Amino acid sequence: MKLCMMGTGYVGLVSGACLADVGNEVLCLDLDAAKIARLQAGEIPIHEPGLEEVVRRNVAAGRLSFTTDPAQAVQFGEVQFIAVGTPPGEDGSADLRHVLAAARNIGRHMQAYKLVVCKSTVPVGTADQVRQAVAGELSARAEGEGGSALHFSVVSNPEFLKEGAAVEDFMRPERIVVGSADDRAARLMREIYAPFNRSRDRLVMMDVRSAELTKYAANAMLATRISFMNELANLSEVLGADIESVRQGIGSDSRIGHQFLYPGCGYGGSCFPKDVRALIRTARQDGGMSLRVLDAVEAVNAEQRSVLVRKVHSRFGPDLSGRHFGLWGLAFKPDTDDMREAPSRYLLDGLLGAGATVRAYDPVAMQEARRTLGAPPGLSYATDPIDALRGADALLIATEWKQFRSPDFDAVAAALKQPVIFDGRNLYHPQPLRERGFEYHCIGRSSGMAAA
Repeated sequence: MKLCMMGTGYVGLVSGACLADVGNEVLCLDLDAAKIARLQAGEIPIHEPGLEEVVRRNVAAGRLSFTTDPAQAVQFGEVQFIAVGTPPGEDGSADLRHVLAAARNIGRHMQAYKLVVCKSTVPVGTADQVRQAVAGELSARAEGEGGSALHFSVVSNPEFLKEGAAVEDFMRPERIVVGSADDRAARLMREIYAPFNRSRDRLVMMDVRSAELTKYAANAMLATRISFMNELANLSEVLGADIESVRQGIGSDSRIGHQFLYPGCGYGGSCFPKDVRALIRTARQDGGMSLRVLDAVEAVNAEQRSVLVRKVHSRFGPDLSGRHFGLWGLAFKPDTDDMREAPSRYLLDGLLGAGATVRAYDPVAMQEARRTLGAPPGLSYATDPIDALRGADALLIATEWKQFRSPDFDAVAAALKQPVIFDGRNLYHPQPLRERGFEYHCIGRSSGMAAA
């Protein structure tokens, strides 16, 4: 089948490459000429494990190609996936300009039936706006050209891809949500996703508005679990309990499970913060109601982002002038270079704002960090983890990369001025570090002060 993917970000590029990998012909459209030039040259603009191999394999096979020409893209595929960005507006609502521009391009250039698939994360009711945008262009064309109206369908097909595991998630999905009220569209969607349903039917069919809400509901639930655990972690410190024991205890309940029960220094990235805010905004604007649980989720996360800064101030005082810190981890999570709303950004703001200097290291996100953060006074970038620690008053950990889980603690201690660690991801057990002479500050556990 010939498919068009509008947008070459995380969702569009991964989806387009994986759909090509099962035999479809896919043309990816992006209006960013520099990005398309990089893709045509074999460069992948994002870090996503396994993606480069899939893209190169399908480009070489002639099943995957790239363009900046909307007319070419629309005329290429019977199915038009809209996978453009929906950045948050100042009021927290999703910005639909790119989605509706894509829809208008479809209506402007289509010459035959098109199935329009909304894959971007969008508020409930967006499919109706997409339908109106396509229909408006078709109506204008019909009046101007004196021709008959063309037919099209609009469905919702939200993505559920985790950054760092997006290729695996697409190729082996837990569920494929499709919202449609059109039999022809539903049949086409079943055909597209048939290769991913060989062992069992993962397709969950529903109405369009329910599909749109499902995406937001899923991310809001996961964000809720994270904020809930962060509040329990803060309570554990006050009560002298160990949040890691609590996590294992409640996670053993099959009704709860272990996923997304890890306390830390707040959630970030391109989805959870944006989607929680957008859902809160939708409820207020369209439903005239407040989502009190999600208001609390957002408030807890905003507070948790400064948890390491508070611990640093408690240890070194409010004025950090003359203090120098080493930072491990910049990306919002491992296996990605995504810096959007990364907890490290809020940590850096707090430390630099209090007069400290910081030398940071991340295995993958250094280039993206330089692009997004620049070089503010007091921030420098290290060449390796130990280089980040030389002469530092303490090590701070903001991202749980695997290579940070079992470092050479002798080398860490030798590089630091004093053996102090602030761990925002609870990577280590306090007792072994205490026995090594480290002062260990983590989340929801004993501080692990060095034994006298």
